Amino acid sequence: MAFRNLETLESWLTEYRALGKPLGDSARVMVQDGDGGADTGLVAFRLGHAPTGVFIQPTPQDASSWVATMEPREENLVLDADGLRELSTELAAVSELCAFLEAKSQAHQGADIA
Repeated sequence: MAFRNLETLESWLTEYRALGKPLGDSARVMVQDGDGGADTGLVAFRLGHAPTGVFIQPTPQDASSWVATMEPREENLVLDADGLRELSTELAAVSELCAFLEAKSQAHQGADIA
């Protein structure tokens, strides 16, 4: 299975930020151990209006398809209309970043060198 290492993901995030995408600075690349100890890379996105981290990574079945996983919370999140609007803006940015990474993966052939 193809994977993306830290260097590749960093370059993609740099490109994404250069496009002036909203909240691009809220994303960072983290090292993740893959099969056989391979450095697969993982994109983390911190939401400012919810105490939840979001991790964006390729699906195990298809390295060109990406998904976002939200960390569980122990407490309910209560937001007013403005808070919901701000959170929806952040979630839209996560969605846009996920789609960007998917497009980059589909254009990128093969596996990165760990």
